[in-house]
Amino acid sequence: MKNMNAIVAAGVVAAVSASASAAVVVGWTMPTAFPTGAGNVPTGTTYLPPGPNGAGVADQGLNFAGSQLTAVKALPASTYTSPAGNGSQYSFSSNNWSPNDYYQISFSTTGFADALTLSWDQARSSTGPAPFKVSMSVNGGSFSDLFTYSVLQSGGGGAPGTWSSTTYNSLYTNTLSLGTAASNAASVVIRFVNTNATASSASGSNRIDNIFVTEVPAPGALALLGVAGLVGSRRRR
Repeated sequence: MKNMNAIVAAGVVAAVSASASAAVVVGWTMPTAFPTGAGNVPTGTTYLPPGPNGAGVADQGLNFAGSQLTAVKALPASTYTSPAGNGSQYSFSSNNWSPNDYYQISFSTTGFADALTLSWDQARSSTGPAPFKVSMSVNGGSFSDLFTYSVLQSGGGGAPGTWSSTTYNSLYTNTLSLGTAASNAASVVIRFVNTNATASSASGSNRIDNIFVTEVPAPGALALLGVAGLVGSRRRR
């Protein structure tokens, strides 16, 4: 009986450990470059392991199917490039920013009932827009503003660092708790919106990289893990 109890306790620990691990819902690391030039916003919809064509579809996460990373810009002259990311080979970059232009991710969180966290890396040129906000819409509802922030400059005088494909700099990483507001939803849309009151210069660019939505383990699962471990310990005495 002692051996059977130990086996059951070990099984509970293993199961809870797996569920308590943070799971990636969707993630964009921009593993491949996309054509440069005006109008070449990544819009790929076919997933080809180990990643999609272009930067449109998420290349990480269990809910990559149907996901999308795009940019909405007012000026037709806006161009898109794939410069070095923050410790990764590529990022998603564009210039000619106008007020209320934005990067957007859309995805499903179906199957993820616990709280969610959003993280991303973002940088700008010396003339690129700095003030941004994060807005979210769930299941077709109106957009709600969640967070305002200032994008740090990469490279040049006064910049805290320079984005490199080989070296990650945590100063450029933002993390935001979404709680359960977007959990288990068929459709979630998140926008990174430029709130600058005036347009940037034509050469002013802003780039984004390493966008992740992850599920945070529920406190109850972690508590259960501790109880299961205690049961196993007691049975061994």
